[in-house]
Amino acid sequence: MEITTAHALLSVALGIGLAAAVGLRVFLPLLITGIAGATGHVDLAPSFAWLATTPALVMLGVATVLELFAYYIPGVDNLLDAIATPTAVVAGAVVAAAVMADLPPLVKWTTAIIAGGGVAGLTQGVTALIRAKSTAMTGGLGNSAVATGELGGSILLTVLAIAAPVIAVALVVLVVWLAVRLLRRLLRPAR
Repeated sequence: MEITTAHALLSVALGIGLAAAVGLRVFLPLLITGIAGATGHVDLAPSFAWLATTPALVMLGVATVLELFAYYIPGVDNLLDAIATPTAVVAGAVVAAAVMADLPPLVKWTTAIIAGGGVAGLTQGVTALIRAKSTAMTGGLGNSAVATGELGGSILLTVLAIAAPVIAVALVVLVVWLAVRLLRRLLRPAR
């Protein structure tokens, strides 16, 4: 089967969009991708077909629920950020590689590691800094609002990546640009 350039770019855009969503919540985008693979809405690479199996979906479902609740527990949310940052890089690369089904292995893995892992790590790093700043400014009382925003963003970005990958990547670029501006403002010394 010959892959077209447009198909290859769409699968890369899908992978980047899903990886960015992984930076917001590690397990939720993997769960939704697995469900989309099981229902035929996403083509998974053959070596990632396990993602759409019932045992994987159950495990990802349990992990998703635990992760969602844990981010609403003060103190635990900051601890989770320390764990989630390296985990997001790996999960971002995995989910990106999983949806780049028809790319040659060298292209798939290079793109998945650099773009997928990179954008997931960047997204997770930005949200960890925002949560840390929220903890410092509100004593942790504002962290539930941050967690809710991350959850909504992860759901929106995952669904958008599956439905309209190019729009999802454009949204990722816009959100990263806005987050960098916000972080610059938050990290600026008080005058």
